[in-house]
Amino acid sequence: MRESFNATRAALVCGIAVALVSLTGAVFPPGAWYEQLNQPAGTPPDIAFPIAWTLLYIGMAVAAWRVWRAAGIGRALALFAAQLLLNALWMPVAFGAHALVWALIVIVALWLVLAATFAAFWRIDRLAGALLVPYLAWVSYAVYLNAGLLLLNWGSL
Repeated sequence: MRESFNATRAALVCGIAVALVSLTGAVFPPGAWYEQLNQPAGTPPDIAFPIAWTLLYIGMAVAAWRVWRAAGIGRALALFAAQLLLNALWMPVAFGAHALVWALIVIVALWLVLAATFAAFWRIDRLAGALLVPYLAWVSYAVYLNAGLLLLNWGSL
């Protein structure tokens, strides 16, 4: 463990960063526009999203805290920050701007950066990497949902 590591400060930073990203869902909710779209097969009920994201955000914050504790601030946490920014960008692009093509580009970029984050976390702390597996699975599913929304509603967008 590093001498300069402050567990409380790191927990606050990780928690606040993830919480701020989660606020994009409140600022840019799906709304009536989304409800009128043809939904791809397997779209979960609306209540599933806040439950899933709450659990995923907790896992993300814990994973980042563990990596910070084990390796300090470096490439792995820079990747984590980059994927957080892409995560935060998706809601305003998809639900704010109603730009499903751009949202698909954002979420594919998120998936790629998240996969790199997972690999970096796994090398540093296996549990931190494992904590990102559900998030990577959910984002994979979200890529499908975004692509499905785009394809099923192409003519009406």
